[in-house]
Amino acid sequence: MPDTPKTDISSGKPADNGPVLVFDNVSIAFDDHRVLENISFSIHPGETCVLLGPAGSGKSVLMKIANGLVKPDTGSVKVFGEEITTMSEVQLFKMRQRVGMVFQESALFDSMDVEDNIAYRLNEEGVSEDESHKRVQEVLNFVLLGQAIDKFPSELSGGMRRRVSIARAIVTNPDFILYDSPTGGLDPITSTTIVELVVKQRDVAHTTALMITHRLQDAFTLATHRYDEQAGTMKVIPDGAVDESTTFLVLNEGKIVFTGKTLDLTHSEDTWIKAYLA
Repeated sequence: MPDTPKTDISSGKPADNGPVLVFDNVSIAFDDHRVLENISFSIHPGETCVLLGPAGSGKSVLMKIANGLVKPDTGSVKVFGEEITTMSEVQLFKMRQRVGMVFQESALFDSMDVEDNIAYRLNEEGVSEDESHKRVQEVLNFVLLGQAIDKFPSELSGGMRRRVSIARAIVTNPDFILYDSPTGGLDPITSTTIVELVVKQRDVAHTTALMITHRLQDAFTLATHRYDEQAGTMKVIPDGAVDESTTFLVLNEGKIVFTGKTLDLTHSEDTWIKAYLA
């Protein structure tokens, strides 16, 4: 990637004390099929939690619960220290103002150009036109798409649309970002570009994140690379070290089979985990 102009998007808001996200004994079933069972974990400020597991293990449902889109049958879910399972839609809307969401299929408005797509939430919050334009241009530069501000989604490649989705997610300086398979359906080279942006957001803005991925390569790239602001690219962490702010949560058949740090995952003696990683 070429050099990236410095931005002030890392200013953000002060992090709350305590975990950003807490699941406590969360379970949910659809049509008598248990999708998640007794899920308990937490994500702390500055941490990037990578959610892994085979298809049908409950990853997407877990993320929808974390954003208040689905209510669990039992258990507690706290975001920024507040219980969200009992929140009204008005309260959930206020909570989501602090959360950025990157959808697998980008979910851009086809009738709006890139600037209006990114500025959608800013407009909802009553940000002035001049300030909105400035912030949109800033995040587009961050994702290396400054030249695309006037284009429409139909004029963009899949990878470019995904980068616009990331720009939209970070334009409000969120305290928490949810990435729903941001590299899904992309070729390996474009996937690497998207992962580099996730690493960049992690290391420049130190934003707490939960990321679903179906690609183990993407997950371990996050764990073994850091973003070098001076060079404008991500680089391998030397001496076989790993990023300590990156953690893993692995689901299988609706249950947690692993939660912890990178090296604990790669050195696990659990038969299922070894087979999954292989």
